[in-house]
Amino acid sequence: MLRRKPTRLELKLDDTEEFESVKKELESRKKQRDDVDVVGVATSSDMVGASGGTGDGKTRELMINERIGYKPHPKPNTLPSLFGNLQF
Repeated sequence: MLRRKPTRLELKLDDTEEFESVKKELESRKKQRDDVDVVGVATSSDMVGASGGTGDGKTRELMINERIGYKPHPKPNTLPSLFGNLQF
């Protein structure tokens, strides 16, 4: 394998200005999203309080599963499923 010399990258003034503008734009988006999340959390916590707060852990688990796209398929607890198809 041939060894290359390290590549030299030069930072220009335009690059730093572009970085700052993108950074400010992302921060403003994040701030808007956080404001929306705070309002959403307040309304969902009000709904949980109105329902009595029962099953909070289960609903939170379901919300997380839906958000990440996880769909659990529980396995049945029968002997063939535990030991497979054993034939003698």
